[in-house]
Amino acid sequence: MQIKSVTDKAFEKYGRVLEVKVPDLLKRLEGTPCPEDVVYVASASELEACEEFDMIQDSIFGGMPIQIGYCNGNNNTLNAVEYHRNSEINIPLTGAVLLVGMQQDVEADFTYDTSKMEAFEAPAGCVVELYATTLHYAPCNLREDGFRVVIILPKGTNTEPPVLKGASAEDKLMTARNKWLIAHEESGLGADGAFVGLKGENLKL
Repeated sequence: MQIKSVTDKAFEKYGRVLEVKVPDLLKRLEGTPCPEDVVYVASASELEACEEFDMIQDSIFGGMPIQIGYCNGNNNTLNAVEYHRNSEINIPLTGAVLLVGMQQDVEADFTYDTSKMEAFEAPAGCVVELYATTLHYAPCNLREDGFRVVIILPKGTNTEPPVLKGASAEDKLMTARNKWLIAHEESGLGADGAFVGLKGENLKL
């Protein structure tokens, strides 16, 4: 699978690179764990105490309440895609690979062909905005020693989901608050109630 750069024109339909610096946030990220698998923490108080918090909340999210967490570890497989109703900010400490696709390519029955996914390298310290319509999931390794990636989202995202009454067919994709997910059958996520709708190969780097 070809890996392009987030600065490549091909990435423009998925997101953009923001010209901001977050040295204190990245310094704090260094102290978070990097396990052999993958760990995700939606809201980490040590990261939210960073000097750049107000700038991120006000300039990037327009003053809306945010949470700053992280996704760290080792991964080379797609397994699933998710999307939110808003942009997500990813900031890798030492670099990571992002597998992304377009929500517009999800079929009416909520299935999605993984052959439409693309891979992009996000270099160390790069502040990457993924648009709301960008399918994504856990980052993948760029280096053998794993990845540490800051994840910034509106406050409450990826926490306990609301009580749904089936008002929308899309409800069956929701696995957490503001999180709609489509899993691959090989991921094992279906056993936990996730909607299995990824067609084709469970992509690996």
